[in-house]
Amino acid sequence: MKGEEFGDFLKGQAEIWQLLFAFTGSMALKCAVQLRIADIINSHLGPLTLSQIASHIADSPSPDSISYLTRIMRPLVHKKVFTAHRSSDGGETLYGLTHTSRWLLWDSKPNFVPLILLENNPLMLAPWQYLSHGVKDGGRPFDKAHGCDLWRFASENPEFNEMFNDGMGCMVDIFTEEVLAGYKDGFGCIGSLVNVGGGIGGDMYKIVKSHPHIKGVNFDLPHVIATAPTYPGVSHVGGDMFVTIPNADAIFLKSVLHDWSHDLCVEILKNCRKAIPENTGKVIIVDIVFDADDEDDIFKEARIILDMVMMAHTNGGKERTEFEWKKLLEEAGFPRYKITRISAIPSIIEAYPI
Repeated sequence: MKGEEFGDFLKGQAEIWQLLFAFTGSMALKCAVQLRIADIINSHLGPLTLSQIASHIADSPSPDSISYLTRIMRPLVHKKVFTAHRSSDGGETLYGLTHTSRWLLWDSKPNFVPLILLENNPLMLAPWQYLSHGVKDGGRPFDKAHGCDLWRFASENPEFNEMFNDGMGCMVDIFTEEVLAGYKDGFGCIGSLVNVGGGIGGDMYKIVKSHPHIKGVNFDLPHVIATAPTYPGVSHVGGDMFVTIPNADAIFLKSVLHDWSHDLCVEILKNCRKAIPENTGKVIIVDIVFDADDEDDIFKEARIILDMVMMAHTNGGKERTEFEWKKLLEEAGFPRYKITRISAIPSIIEAYPI
């Protein structure tokens, strides 16, 4: 084997090692969140040694604490989640925050804490073991792992339902401010708005708070609405979007349609169309518009990963290209649409019935 060929051969081996154990990065991230390492460092307004971090994790740290922490922090430093450098006196290594670890702060919003705990929970990891089964004999990985789809599983398991709602709720803080900034003129002419699949109502409340003239309705399954807090200006309504949707000037769908297959999305959108005025109504969709050819997109890898998440966890859901969105909207009775890009993973798609 020639030198250049051998170099490529070794590079391929190294890349397989990284892919083979890629899950260790996610587990280290979950561990850091559970131990609140970022919060400990942040509360002291500067880098800390592992001994100092350990002393804030437990009153009497185990003899293994420093050894474990050293090895857990190593991949997180390598991925630039934390910084590491020797103290000025040449003593212990000091660990500090980066722009990445600031997304791990429990006491600061927005953060990814609930989503990290949700997606790395054994219940959500189990479906990943069934991807090959889906290729060979069809079916959905989540159903194969748990005997039912995610929505039924959540309705029958209150503890999981709470964890799932918390995980989805953190995306309100991550995405909704960008939606409000990027679509501020779009909400101005809306008198009433129904947030379909709105969870416990965080999105609807932020929209109504920013645009008090809007009569806001948060619409979701009854077991979700049952845990929703009271928000000023927001009415909670339980129901099934596959049956009927409350009437309004406009419908808001954030991170909902990517959970469902093409045919089921058409059903949802047809019900949305029935719920809005023929001449002035619109549906506002906040979801990923996938563009595999955009090499400069900082969220490209995240969007690819999220498409895999949809495959593992949802009822035929996926992240869609603009062509797929166009086809979907046309079949549902929306011949006209407009896409607005924002500084976040999703985009805003306005769909019009005429």
